[in-house]
Amino acid sequence: MVLETTHTDANNKNLLVITALGEDRPGLVASLTEAITQQQCSICESRMSLLGGEFALIMLIEGQWNNIAKLEQTLPGLQDKLKLTLLVKHTEQRTNQQAAIPYSVEVLALDSPGIVHKVTDFFYNRKINIHDLQTDSFNAAHTGTKMFALTITIEIPTTMHIPSLREEFLEFSDELNLDSIIEPLKIH
Repeated sequence: MVLETTHTDANNKNLLVITALGEDRPGLVASLTEAITQQQCSICESRMSLLGGEFALIMLIEGQWNNIAKLEQTLPGLQDKLKLTLLVKHTEQRTNQQAAIPYSVEVLALDSPGIVHKVTDFFYNRKINIHDLQTDSFNAAHTGTKMFALTITIEIPTTMHIPSLREEFLEFSDELNLDSIIEPLKIH
């Protein structure tokens, strides 16, 4: 377990990122969330996924500094008990450096190496931040062909001409034989 400890002013939000990785089995999320609740901390954001036979979780925890400290003290024992690898890091509330519009990007293609790199590099070269990224591979229903799906949430600077960006991205996708969509993020 890697632990980085700092204390912040009691008036500020005290944020802690916890990542967990280990062999999947029932009860892992319940045990982790119980430890957080017992120390009077709250889960602000979280993502959990099964990757192969492994459980992977990342959470942003908020609490008063003394409750965060107590939570940190319980984590080594919980790590051993649950047979997980835990990584804990203090963080601060994200500050937006530029005004941006959230957009969703979806890509579907025949599975081949390098798709994630090529797509993310496209946005990097245009100074567009990636906020969230998910990938999946699956076999097509009727043919069994190995397919790849990529879903990204990007933050387009408000100064950027979006129709031009959309046109460039669709041309880029056509060159790589990617079926792609770029559209405003729909908040549910």
